[in-house]
Amino acid sequence: MAPANSTVELIRTFSPTLSAGILTADLANLGSELALLENAGAQLVHFDIMDGCFCPMMTFGPPIVKAARTRLLKDVHLMIADPLEKVKDFVAAGADIITVHVESCRHIHRALQAMRGLASVNHPERSLLRGVALNPGTPVEALEPLLDEVELILLLSVNPGWSGQAFIDATTQRIARVKRMIAESQKDILLGVDGGVTRANLQEIAKTGVDIIVTGSAIFDSKAPEQNLKSMLAALGKNAKSMVRC
Repeated sequence: MAPANSTVELIRTFSPTLSAGILTADLANLGSELALLENAGAQLVHFDIMDGCFCPMMTFGPPIVKAARTRLLKDVHLMIADPLEKVKDFVAAGADIITVHVESCRHIHRALQAMRGLASVNHPERSLLRGVALNPGTPVEALEPLLDEVELILLLSVNPGWSGQAFIDATTQRIARVKRMIAESQKDILLGVDGGVTRANLQEIAKTGVDIIVTGSAIFDSKAPEQNLKSMLAALGKNAKSMVRC
């Protein structure tokens, strides 16, 4: 019998929250960077997995996800072509959340079905949280056939592949449309946004009602990443002492 998926309920207890992108951190000191995120009150750490095919950049794979020893929920975003055959490697590496792109393969519904009921190796009492991501140029209607197979929708607010892009303003309207779609479906689905998040626009993005806001550069863009993260969480009404332990 598949384990109950309580990760959605857990995330809702501290929503809205940040998923801290590790790609812009100092990966040579991964343990220290993860400890910094924990001390500042983070709940999720975001891994941008790029293969150089689905998007221009190449990053890392399951070994780095596995090497990240942390209490944080591992939020793995697969920006890769044909993710179906690779999902189990990331589950074995400790992913708590895996998000695949609508645009990444011909049979995305099949890929999501294959993820159903897989257990988190870090938290065997929970099943893997399945996410689906949408590029800025893909109509939100592409999500409708997938609502029965996901627990998270992630809207990209920049084009995938490189950091430093500005938040695409039209994302705000896309968020509103997807929120209505979720409400009409009566499904328990989290909503996230990823790309172009800065300390300056964080509060405006949070007002859209998303549950998860992915940001990396805004945290690790200076010599004070811990303070950056603390100030961003404070802007969301969070502090390290009030954080729920994952």
